[in-house]
Amino acid sequence: MSQENESDLPFIEVARTFSVMERISSRTQLTLTLVRLFKKTPSTVIDKLVYLIQGKLGPEWKDIPELGVGEKLLIKSIALAYKVPESEVVKLYHRVGDLGAVAEQLAIRYREKTKGRQAGLLAFMEEEAEPLTISRVYNTLMRIAYAQGENSRDLKLRLLAGLLSDAEPLEARYIVRFVEGRLRVGIGDATVMDALASIYGGGVHAREIIERAYNLRADLGYIARLLAEKGIDSLKDIHPVVGVPIRPMLAERGRDPHEILRKVGGRAIVEYKYDGERGQIHKRGEKIWIFSRRLENITRMYPDVVEMVRKHVKAEEAILEGEIVAIDPDTLELQPFQVLMQRKRKHDIHKVMKEVPVAVFLFDILYRDGEDLTAKILPVRRQNLLEVVEPGETFTIAQYIETSDPDELWNFFLKAIEDGAEGVMVKAVHEGSVYRAGIRGWLWVKLKKDYKSEMTDTVDLVVVGAFYGKGKRGGKLSSLLMAAYNPEKDIFRTVCKVATGFTDEDLEKMQDMLKPHIIPHKHPRVDSRITPDVWIEPYYVAEILGAELTLSPLHTCCLGQVKSGVGISIRFPRFIRWRPDKSPEDATTEQELFELYRRQLKKVEEETV
Repeated sequence: MSQENESDLPFIEVARTFSVMERISSRTQLTLTLVRLFKKTPSTVIDKLVYLIQGKLGPEWKDIPELGVGEKLLIKSIALAYKVPESEVVKLYHRVGDLGAVAEQLAIRYREKTKGRQAGLLAFMEEEAEPLTISRVYNTLMRIAYAQGENSRDLKLRLLAGLLSDAEPLEARYIVRFVEGRLRVGIGDATVMDALASIYGGGVHAREIIERAYNLRADLGYIARLLAEKGIDSLKDIHPVVGVPIRPMLAERGRDPHEILRKVGGRAIVEYKYDGERGQIHKRGEKIWIFSRRLENITRMYPDVVEMVRKHVKAEEAILEGEIVAIDPDTLELQPFQVLMQRKRKHDIHKVMKEVPVAVFLFDILYRDGEDLTAKILPVRRQNLLEVVEPGETFTIAQYIETSDPDELWNFFLKAIEDGAEGVMVKAVHEGSVYRAGIRGWLWVKLKKDYKSEMTDTVDLVVVGAFYGKGKRGGKLSSLLMAAYNPEKDIFRTVCKVATGFTDEDLEKMQDMLKPHIIPHKHPRVDSRITPDVWIEPYYVAEILGAELTLSPLHTCCLGQVKSGVGISIRFPRFIRWRPDKSPEDATTEQELFELYRRQLKKVEEETV
C-alpha cells in the first residue's frame, strides 16, 4: 500500500467481510464479524465505513443528493468497465437476477481475458491499477452523487465505470449493490453500536453511552470516528446542536386511563395527538431547519412553517418538536394525514401550500439559547416552551391539560376525538420525566381513538416478505408478510399476511417499490416460520387494521408468551396506507401487540362475566 494509504483500509477487506455477513443469520456472529473489520480500520476512515455499512453516504439530514444512477446507467457502467455489449449485461442480469453478481462475474472474465497482456511494451505503457480503498470508493460515490448539470450523466458513467474497472470482482459486487441500494448485509444501527462498544468502550456496558450520544447527535459515522479518535469519555460531552437532529423520543401505548396514569406515576400532562407529520424544528437566528420523524430534512416542504417559526418563536436558538397538520383552508378544521402527504411533491410547493395549508401544534422544546433541555423534566421543558412561543392562529402549543383523574383524562380524550385529533398523549411529570431521545418507554403513553374495542386500532408493521397473486393478480406480488419489531433483540417477528385493502394503483406501485429490496434469503434480522415467495429486506412500514388478535402456530410474534409453541397473529388484516414517515425501528413492537392481546382477552372475560 502506498504511503498515502497507510491511514486507509483496502476495500477488499470490506468486501470480504460483507461476503461473510451475507451467509450469517446470527446477530451475535454478525457483531463479532463487524468487530474484526473495525479493528482493522484506521480511525480516519471509520466514519466512511459506517456510512457504507448503513447503505448511504451520510445521515439523512445532511441532504446529500441521491446517487442518481438508475438501472440503465448502472448497466452501461458495467458494460463500459468490462468492455462488453450492454445486451450481454442485460442477458446475464435476467439469468442471475442480481446486478452485483453480474458485475462480479464479468470482472472475473475480464481479468482472465487480460491476464496475459501485462508483459512487454504494453506493461511499460500501462499503469497498474491502484487497489481500491474505503476512501477512494466513498469519495468517488460522493462525486457521483454531487455530479450535476448538463454533462452529469456522462460524468457519473465514467466515474462508476472507472471504479468498477479497478475493482476486484468481489469489490465490484458490493459497489454495484451499494449503488442499487441493495447491500443486503443484514446490519442495523444496533449491531454497529454493539461492535463499537466492544472495541472502543471496553464491552457492552459502553453501549448505553454510545446510544445516548447517537440519539443526541444523529450521525453514527461521526460518533464512531469521535469514539475511535478520542475514546468513550468524549461521548459523555455530546449535547444538542442546532441544525443536527435529535432522534425522537417514542411512546408506549395504553387503553385504560386508570392503568395509563398508574404507569406514568399518577399524574400527567395530557395533550392532543394530532394526525399529522411529527416535525423537529431547529432555529438559529433567521435560519430554520425542519426534520421528519426519520430525521430527513423536510424544510422545503414547509416554507410556510419556516415563516411561522421566524414570527412566533422568541429565541435566538431553539430546537422544538411539534405536529404539522393539514387544515381545511376555509374552516381551519384538521385534515387527515393523507391530505398532508400531498406536500411530498417536489415541484410547485408554493401552489400545493395554498391548496393544503397547515397548522403547527408544538409539544416540546429540547434546546434553548445554549441550554440543553433534554435532561430537564417535562414541567421545566413545558415552561420553557410557553416562554419562547408567541402563539398564533396556526402556530401554537398542542392543546393539553394536567391531571391525576382518570375520568378527566377520558373526557379530554373524547374531546380530542371530537375535535379531529386521533387521540391523546399522556406524559409523565415526575422527577424522572426527562427527554429520552430515541427511546420508547412509559414516560409517554399514547391513547388512540380505536383502542376502545377489540382491534379496531391500527398498527404499524414492517414488510419482510411477499407472495405472488392468483387469477387477475397472477404474476404480481399481491400479499405481504408483515412483522412487528423487537427492540431488545433488534429483530422483526411475523404477525400476519396482508392481501386486502390494496387498490389496483397500490398493487402497481408495490411492484416497483419492493423490487429493489428483494433478497435471495431470509434477512438476518427477521424471525419467521413462514417462507414467502420472495424475501424483502425490512424497509417499508405499512399501517394495518385487523378484526382481532388471535393465537397462531405459524407466526413468531410473541412466540411462547401466551402459550407454548404459538405466537400472536392479526385476524382479517387490511392494508390502510404506507407510512413513509416511519423507519422499520419505529414500527409497532412485539411487546405492544402482547399488551393489546392481553387487554383484548381481559375485555372478553369481563363481558362474559
